[in-house]
Amino acid sequence: MENIYILLLVCLVFWYFIYLRKVAEFSRMHIQQYCEKEKLQYLSIARVSSRLRFNKRLGIHWLSIFEFEFSGDGESMYTGRALLRNYKLDHIDVPAYRI
Repeated sequence: MENIYILLLVCLVFWYFIYLRKVAEFSRMHIQQYCEKEKLQYLSIARVSSRLRFNKRLGIHWLSIFEFEFSGDGESMYTGRALLRNYKLDHIDVPAYRI
């Protein structure tokens, strides 16, 4: 009986890894679209955290925070934050930057 629990745990870890990769791809896509729309140069992205959250309005969902680097003038570098709920972009925060 314990073998089924081990197999279930392994499958759950595998699913979580695949899910995090999929969320990372969606975040990269959303951030690149944002940078193209705002005429910014996209440089890099990194995940800060991913947590399971509960909200009365949204129910149970994954909250993922990503930091990305961009440039407005091609010389300087700035760091912005993107918040995703499941696969959907909630909002993007960017500091003031030079054009």
